[in-house]
Amino acid sequence: MIKIYHNPRCGKSREGLQILEHSGKDFKIIKYLEDVPTKEELQDLIGLLGVSPLDLVRQNESIWKEKYKGKKLSDDAILKAMIDNPKLIERPIVVAGNKAVIGRPPEKINTLLSD
Repeated sequence: MIKIYHNPRCGKSREGLQILEHSGKDFKIIKYLEDVPTKEELQDLIGLLGVSPLDLVRQNESIWKEKYKGKKLSDDAILKAMIDNPKLIERPIVVAGNKAVIGRPPEKINTLLSD
């Protein structure tokens, strides 16, 4: 089952959702601002994406700039920041089996749909 971590207020996330809708494949929408991922779920996503926790952070968000920017944070502290402030999680994230992409640009999602 394909999953999209989606924020309906984000244009790129809506574009990613549209790509999935047009694919004809079954998928599940996870509105991660309401259904906040656990630390373990974030670690799984980071592993599938092959990135560091910091790479999953929206570093231009005001919350990040005000509370975290310039501080030396451990991976655990970064994960906690994302759990406490899910708006910091990059979006959209699409997972298909054991593969995942951050849909920026949204066309990257197509790489998961060709399998």
